[in-house]
Amino acid sequence: MVEFGRVLTAMVTPLNEEGGIDYETAGKLARRLVENGSDGMVVAGTTGESPTLSEEEKLKLFAAVVEAVGGRAVVIAGTGTNNTQKSVELTKEAEKTGVDGIMAVAPYYNKPPQEGLYRHYRAIAEATSLPVMVYNVPGRTAVNISPATMARLAEVDNIIALKEASGDLNQAAEMVRVLPKDFLVYSGDDSMTLPMLSVGAVGIVSVASHLVGRRIASMINDYLQGAVEKATRAHNELLPLFKALFLTTNPIMVKAALNLLGVNVGSTRLPLVEATASELDALKEVLRGLGLL
Repeated sequence: MVEFGRVLTAMVTPLNEEGGIDYETAGKLARRLVENGSDGMVVAGTTGESPTLSEEEKLKLFAAVVEAVGGRAVVIAGTGTNNTQKSVELTKEAEKTGVDGIMAVAPYYNKPPQEGLYRHYRAIAEATSLPVMVYNVPGRTAVNISPATMARLAEVDNIIALKEASGDLNQAAEMVRVLPKDFLVYSGDDSMTLPMLSVGAVGIVSVASHLVGRRIASMINDYLQGAVEKATRAHNELLPLFKALFLTTNPIMVKAALNLLGVNVGSTRLPLVEATASELDALKEVLRGLGLL
């Protein structure tokens, strides 16, 4: 069975003052994540501002992160778009950069029916020998991948994982129920990690792990080892951070947090903007409360 690990970070894309990608800092950030509890990272996902990255930028970013942490951590390339053919082409090129897996978000805006979702993902999977993670995030895409469709997709040999970010614990439980026992279901929301572990998820594709990766890894390990009360305390301690990082559209707040901690990842690209003064004040309070600032 493919092992992606328990804590995967949905990595931000560092930008320089001119708005270009800072590939050197991307490599440094990837190494920092590995040293601080991440088993791997998703590169050029939504948190990496994928809608505003060119194909050339994504491929250079994949290569930079592989060069920085390849062999030490799992590198998963975000190649999903709402255009199946473009997703297929990007997936083929991504494989050449040496990444360990593919993550593809559900097609956004065009709202395909379930059969369209199935064919879209099958086409991506058939274009690569790499393991593929399906990313279900209806709050971003306006379409929900049903458990029945996921069960069909799990029959494709190299579709082996799901990042489930519907926010619906009933659906998450149904996903686990209908999928093969060795299929990897991940929470796509930090605040849902512990609840989803309770219904059979294996880990988290996290935003907060940029800041508290070791704490999240410990929480997961404690839960899996039966120390449920200890894991619950950790969840409750981290919950204010999970909320603060989504005071506005992700990744605005996590980039602000990293910059506050001296990890200079720059701003976001339009149409995303910088955090407001009140948002920053709230974030600083939470970071101080956790002893991070």
